[in-house]
Amino acid sequence: MNRVFIKTYGCQMNERDSESVACKLQERGYKVVDHEDKADIVLLNTCSVREQAEQKAIGKAGHLAKRKRNDPRFIFGIMGCMAQNRGDDLIDRLPDLDLIVGTQKFHHVPDYLDQLIDARNNPAQETPSLLHIAEEIGSENEIREHFTESNKVTAFVSIMQGCNMTCAFCIVPKTRGKERYRSMHDIISEVTELGSRGVREVTLLGQIVNAYGRGSMPRRDGKTPFVQLLERIHEIDSIDRIRFTSPHPTSFGDDLIDAFVNLPKLGTYAHLPMQSGSDRILKAMKRPYTSEKFLSIVSKLRKNSPSMRLSTDVIVGFPGETDGDFDRTMEAFTEASFEHAFVFKYSDRSGTPAVQFDDKVPQSTKEKRNQELLTLTQKLSNDSNANLIGRSMEILVEGFSKKGNGKLMGRTRCFRKVIFEGPSESIGSLVTLRVKEATPFSLIAVQE
Repeated sequence: MNRVFIKTYGCQMNERDSESVACKLQERGYKVVDHEDKADIVLLNTCSVREQAEQKAIGKAGHLAKRKRNDPRFIFGIMGCMAQNRGDDLIDRLPDLDLIVGTQKFHHVPDYLDQLIDARNNPAQETPSLLHIAEEIGSENEIREHFTESNKVTAFVSIMQGCNMTCAFCIVPKTRGKERYRSMHDIISEVTELGSRGVREVTLLGQIVNAYGRGSMPRRDGKTPFVQLLERIHEIDSIDRIRFTSPHPTSFGDDLIDAFVNLPKLGTYAHLPMQSGSDRILKAMKRPYTSEKFLSIVSKLRKNSPSMRLSTDVIVGFPGETDGDFDRTMEAFTEASFEHAFVFKYSDRSGTPAVQFDDKVPQSTKEKRNQELLTLTQKLSNDSNANLIGRSMEILVEGFSKKGNGKLMGRTRCFRKVIFEGPSESIGSLVTLRVKEATPFSLIAVQE
C-alpha cells in the first residue's frame, strides 16, 4: 500500500482542500499517514498569499528533493496556490519534483499518482505529465469529501472558489480564478450529511464567502443568496453553530447584519477585513470602500448585537504608507475595538499590481508598525476577555485541549476559546460554564 503524507500551508481553504484530497486518496486505496517519515509520497499543499509561506514550502521541497536523490522510488509533489502561481518556475527551481497540481485539479491527484506509480513500475511506459494547472469547469464542486471520525465536532464546508475583486496586493484571483459557486442544494446536502455524522458546527469557506451567488442567483425577499444559504443551514436540526470566512466589507449588507440577530446559530462573531484605516491607502489597495463606510458596518453590527466580537485583517507597510496613514489605521482599529486581528507585514507577490508600486516601506518600519498594532490588539483582546470573568456562557465542546493536560476545549457563541475540566462524554455537546480567568487568547472556565 502506498503511504501518503500531506503537509498544508496557509488558510482554512487549503486545509479543506487537503482533507478532500486525502479522502479521495483513501478511496483509491492509498494510506494517509500522519508524518512524512512514514510516507512513500509527500504532497505539499501550498500558499502564495505571503512570502514567508512560499519560502517555507520551497525549503521543505528542497529537503524532500535530497530524500528523492537517495531514494528514487520516493515521490513528492507541490499542490495549491504556489503551484498555480509559479508552475513553470518550480520545474526549473526544483528539477526533482514529480508532480505540480494547481487549485482546479485537486480532485485528479489520485489519477496523477496512479500514473506516476505505473510509470515507475514500468520503465518502458511514457513518463506522465508533471504540470497540471489548467482551468477546469466545475472544479468548485469537487471539494466535498470529509473524514468520518466519530468524534469530529466541527467541519469546514467550501461553498465557492475564486475571487472577482482586484485588490492590488492579492494573488488569489490569479491562483484561484474567477468566482464559481456550488449549488445551494449540494451544500445543504453536504451539511446535512455532516450533521448526521455528529458534526455540530460548520464553517462556510470562500475567498469572498459573502459574495456567494452574486450575479448568478436571485435575491429573494431582499436577501442575498448567501443569507438565503445561511437560513437554510439554520433549519438543519443537527447543526448547532454556523460560521463563515472570509467575507468582504462590500458584500456585508444589512440583510447579513440582521442575520446575526435573526439566526441564533450564527452566533455573535464576525470577521471583517479592514486592511487599512487610511482612505488613501485603501484606494491604492483597490479596496472599494472608505474607512467611514467600514466603521459604519462595525457600528451596525455592534448596535444590532451588543455582545458581537469582531476580528479583522490588517496589512502594515503597504507601498506609500506614511506615519499618518498608519496613525489612521490605529485610530480606526481602536474605534472598531477589534478583539482579535491577523496583522501582516506587506510583501511583494509576483503577479500583483502592487509589485510595480514605488515608495516601498523599509522593513524596519514595517516591523515597528506590526509590533505596535499587535500590542494594541493584545490590549483590546485582554480587556474584552477580562470583562467576561464571572459570566456564564454557552460552550460547544470540541475536544481535548492540546496543552491542557487532559482538560477540554470548546468555544463560545462569539468564538472565544475556553479551557475547562470536564468529562470526555461532553465532547460534541453544548454546556454552560462560568468564566473564572481570562488571558488575551483564551478563557478559563468551571462547571456551573
